[in-house]
Amino acid sequence: MIKVVTSEERHTSDRGWIHSEFSFSFADYDDPSNAHFGCLLAHNDNTLMPQEGFKRHPHHDLEIVSYVISGKLKHTDSMGTEQVLEPGTVQVMSAGTGVEHSETNPSEDEPVRFLQMWFLPSQRMLKPSYTNQRFEQQAQLNRLCPIVSGQGGEGAEGALHISQDVTCYLTQLESGKKIMYPQHEDRRTHFFLISGHVEITCADGNFNLKPGDAARIRKSCDLQITSTGSESAEFVLVDLP
Repeated sequence: MIKVVTSEERHTSDRGWIHSEFSFSFADYDDPSNAHFGCLLAHNDNTLMPQEGFKRHPHHDLEIVSYVISGKLKHTDSMGTEQVLEPGTVQVMSAGTGVEHSETNPSEDEPVRFLQMWFLPSQRMLKPSYTNQRFEQQAQLNRLCPIVSGQGGEGAEGALHISQDVTCYLTQLESGKKIMYPQHEDRRTHFFLISGHVEITCADGNFNLKPGDAARIRKSCDLQITSTGSESAEFVLVDLP
């Protein structure tokens, strides 16, 4: 079963200092029928204006994954971390027993766009932790590049570790190229298209996606993902229970 959620179906939140597109219930958007997809609680597409950001605030028992698409994002937290993240950087913060953090745009003239995903952890009351890594475009070119994984101890193929049985992939798919992804019967797949255009082919048919569109997939056959536009397509694919 595949459900396509178009960009227009997301909830738009525009506060001036930040523009967000929420794929699931979040903040002022409350829809009990769209609260989560498995252990994926939030998938937010955020654009922060220059010199703006989220002031320090607390979290607990959450695995928070952020991916910087463009611009720079500054992260600080109560564990003593202070990092400025370049485009292509992924960060994972395990809130565990409790942590405070801030996410801000240090630039004076350039907005920063970043994705943020929240997952329930595999167990509560873990020790808080933080890590980040920049993934080069070549590593993502025409392949599923694992960026975050809770499988295989510290993660698969250099992916950042997350305390949940999920694997997040990042791909830059050149025009006309295709990738096969084996969809497992007992797993879910969340697909989000950052840029470009793709066609997803599976047992349910053919589905054409544009930037900002997503697909939620369960109990389907192998997926064939083809870049159909004149430009490369960039997407995030999440395998989860």
